[in-house]
Amino acid sequence: MRHFLPSSPYSLVCLLCLCGTVSSSRTVRAADVEITPDVVYGHKFGMATTFDVFTPQEHANGAAVLFMVSGGWYSRWTPPEQAQHMFRPLTEKGFTVFAVRHGSSPKFSIAEAVDDVRRSVRFIRTHAAKFDIDLNRIGVFGMSAGGHLSLMLGTASDEGEADAKDPVAQASDRVQAVVAYVAPTDLQVMASDAPNRAAVYDRFPALVISRTVAAEDSPLLFVTPDDAPTLLMAGAKDDLVPISHSRNIQAAFEQAGVTSELMEFPDAGHGFVGDDAQQATAAMVGWFEKHLAKK
Repeated sequence: MRHFLPSSPYSLVCLLCLCGTVSSSRTVRAADVEITPDVVYGHKFGMATTFDVFTPQEHANGAAVLFMVSGGWYSRWTPPEQAQHMFRPLTEKGFTVFAVRHGSSPKFSIAEAVDDVRRSVRFIRTHAAKFDIDLNRIGVFGMSAGGHLSLMLGTASDEGEADAKDPVAQASDRVQAVVAYVAPTDLQVMASDAPNRAAVYDRFPALVISRTVAAEDSPLLFVTPDDAPTLLMAGAKDDLVPISHSRNIQAAFEQAGVTSELMEFPDAGHGFVGDDAQQATAAMVGWFEKHLAKK
């Protein structure tokens, strides 16, 4: 089993409308959730890659859901106290949420962002006991570029390197459920040398790549029968990431026998608002409840 909104990728409003240590400068307790910010899961170029943890204070179900903080493969930091309400649909159901940041474009490539989020899964699985989650019940979701990274984890993961010196690298980066909103699935059609490439993609430095390089991180090309159960959601009026991206990977999932579903929103573009947002959120939470339930 081996993103894309330039505004506020951390905000679930958009969805609703190498060695680290488990450490943090502070832990914040609210009435319903405990926030552990800036947990370091890796290092590169003298910098740390981090995530924030939102742990429900009551009725925790032991399952983890990772949110890919990514828009245009750029990962923005936001004070987690300002974001906790955005994850409430999940934390109220007992899920522990990890808001994962990756190295951002244009400094880092899409391939490097994929490597980062893969390490985040390995790190969380390695330290599952400290986070009080079940290492075999990990889901992931994201929008646009975040949806792309989610699909890469669902289709192109591995079991880790058994003989690696780094214990984190020994762990699997497989996930057990995926939800991808308006996600690019074939980066080849967005690459610099793609025929009839849409001019809007010139706005995204991450897409200054060749079709050959793009193929290496295109989830559509990695679909196999062992992929994680996947829910796709797409807007029929999306001009940035056309609905064909979701339709094509859904067809590939069906051919491979992967448990999957595509929800199409006839009047939605690149993001959901109003009733569409509420329906999408309910479907996302329901998908994780179904596929991450304790056996």
